[in-house]
Amino acid sequence: MRKLALASAILLAGAASAGAASMTLTSSDIKSGGKIADVQVANGFGCSGGNVSPALSWSGAPKGTKSFAVSIHDPDAPTGSGFWHWSLFNIPANVTSLPKNAGDPTANLVPEGTIQAHNDTGSQGYFGPCPPKGDKPHHYHIEVFAVDVDKLDADDKATPAVVGFNLHFHTLAKGALIGMYGR
Repeated sequence: MRKLALASAILLAGAASAGAASMTLTSSDIKSGGKIADVQVANGFGCSGGNVSPALSWSGAPKGTKSFAVSIHDPDAPTGSGFWHWSLFNIPANVTSLPKNAGDPTANLVPEGTIQAHNDTGSQGYFGPCPPKGDKPHHYHIEVFAVDVDKLDADDKATPAVVGFNLHFHTLAKGALIGMYGR
């Protein structure tokens, strides 16, 4: 009986996340469907960009939003699971934007209490696009999530997969834009 109740709760939570309302996400640095500028490109893995996270702004969070999360994911990366470039969470509910370079943990540009998880390079904060030479341009999914809890059950050592697992059960709404980059 307990297993059935747990399975039902997981299915309902998944359905709630899948049916999340829509928010608006914009960036003065990346236009949806547009090419990502060199300033946002990685400085590593054979790329020599500025590795500066884009400025982001969002609106349309539903009533009951207690925090936000942001992620950047490249599903085209040749890894079998894509590549997580940035994952941050526990952004206070009264915040509706992040400045350019907020992804540099040493710059202290994220709101107090915000946690920047490790990206897929194993470092904390933002790591810009750097797809393999010769690949078709990759799609970089930038998403903001309105969350129904103040704090996710994760810390600064969490992987983006753990953050995503938590978001699956706590997302009220989300907004997205997609930037492109190839070399």
